[in-house]
Amino acid sequence: MKKARKSLIAIVGLVVLLGVWGVFQGITAYCSEEKKAKSLDDVFKQLKLFSEVLNLVEDQYVEPVDEAKLIQGAIKGMLQSLDPHSTYMTPDEYKELQVETRGTFGGIGIEITIRDGVLTVVAPIEGTPADKAGIKANDQIIKIDGESTKDMSITEAVKRLRGPEGTKVRVTIIREGEPKPLEFEIVRSLIHIQSVKYRTLEPGFGYVRIASFQSDTAQQLRKALDDLEQENKPMRGLIIDLRNNPGGLLDQAVQVSDEFIDSGLIVYTKGRKEEQQMKFEAHKKDKTHQYPIVVLVNGGSASASEIVAGALQDHKRALILGEPTFGKGSVQTVIPLEDGSAVRLTTALYYTPSGRSIQAKGIQPDIYVPREEKLAAADQPKSRFSIREKDLPGHMQGDGGSGESKGEDRSSKKKGTSKQTEEVQKMLEQDNQLQRALDLLKGLAILAKP
Repeated sequence: MKKARKSLIAIVGLVVLLGVWGVFQGITAYCSEEKKAKSLDDVFKQLKLFSEVLNLVEDQYVEPVDEAKLIQGAIKGMLQSLDPHSTYMTPDEYKELQVETRGTFGGIGIEITIRDGVLTVVAPIEGTPADKAGIKANDQIIKIDGESTKDMSITEAVKRLRGPEGTKVRVTIIREGEPKPLEFEIVRSLIHIQSVKYRTLEPGFGYVRIASFQSDTAQQLRKALDDLEQENKPMRGLIIDLRNNPGGLLDQAVQVSDEFIDSGLIVYTKGRKEEQQMKFEAHKKDKTHQYPIVVLVNGGSASASEIVAGALQDHKRALILGEPTFGKGSVQTVIPLEDGSAVRLTTALYYTPSGRSIQAKGIQPDIYVPREEKLAAADQPKSRFSIREKDLPGHMQGDGGSGESKGEDRSSKKKGTSKQTEEVQKMLEQDNQLQRALDLLKGLAILAKP
């Protein structure tokens, strides 16, 4: 009876793995018929080996085992051996993924990947507990609640980082420039991702922050542009902030790019199967946005963010300012399985309209501007007292008698009449990249005047 049961387990294991292998067989169907036959023979040899190991574990392991978990583990290991983004999701994990794309979930609010075998932060999500605690892009997570993340899959790490609102999780990280690991105790919260935020920086100059690409990001962007254009007549320039945007839905990245491009390619993909060769084109629209655009990026800008930045850069529709992006240029297809689980499989690579691969290269900014932390007040250079011509006794008046010529420093004049709020002023003072982008737009606006 026991022998028959073990045989049944082995058969089940073979059937499951044959089924999984059958799903991927089409992806690997590129060899000649002779090579296919040899490959099939090799696969059956490996499946026989799997059956032997499964029987061995079931018969001799120190404790009784759950055969279903063993087979799931084998499938996970198979996918993990491909690349950091291919993974098997249990039914619960697949449901979590679906919840996340709608923009609400419980956790600390970070996007993670595996880089050089180490669990690495792509970017904290703006305004979340991780962001407020000080987690940064490129932090390497070495422990979660004291347990090493070595050989831990992304799916397992996400599962451990998420949890009910109000519960705590300890995250230990290694950060470049820090002499020893840093430990953060973070209280989980319900993460509501507001995909798009916007405001006027100065009259005529708008700012749009896209934190991630969720199911309604393009719709939110259109509303933001409508409001900004209504508030600023004429609109003289726009800053799109994609810094620390970890990506999201491909269709939303395409729609966001399409909003600013009238025709031509936005992005295309290359895979091994015909259905993985996809092209996404821009469409002519009734309403266009003709003003100059600067896009802000950094090392936390990944995936969908890189698609937008690359498309606008290639079409010369925007200047890209900041630091090189993350370089996640692979396409993951989520394939649901019968039991409610799913496989997330890397099936293609992204290419910008000019044919550049994003993968492991990222988008290089047109204007490289590293982020500078604001200096403490004590470190700020002391302003020097200076005397100007108008301060000298008996100075001559210029034409008009006001002491101010038509070409006098516009920035100093602007300060007295600026309608910036204190909050905007603080943003600009603490963010050198944002200030640089605004100055660039203002310069372009001045040159565009007749």
